[in-house]
Amino acid sequence: MLKLYDFKCLDGHVFEQLVDENKRTVRCKCGYSATRIISPVRSSLDPISGHFPDATRRWARARDSHIKHERKQSS
Repeated sequence: MLKLYDFKCLDGHVFEQLVDENKRTVRCKCGYSATRIISPVRSSLDPISGHFPDATRRWARARDSHIKHERKQSS
């Protein structure tokens, strides 16, 4: 079964490729060998729902700061 994995070559290119789960290296477009790497976690908390109180407080502070900054610029 093919799965989507991230790979990085010696030249620093990072890309995704569908490969068999046992495959550890593939060829990069630049010609170097690319090694499978751990994919970064892509997640975000919904700060408005209230389910994550700390995220909600951070979002509110950042929003207030942004509004103050915009008001200073417009005056």
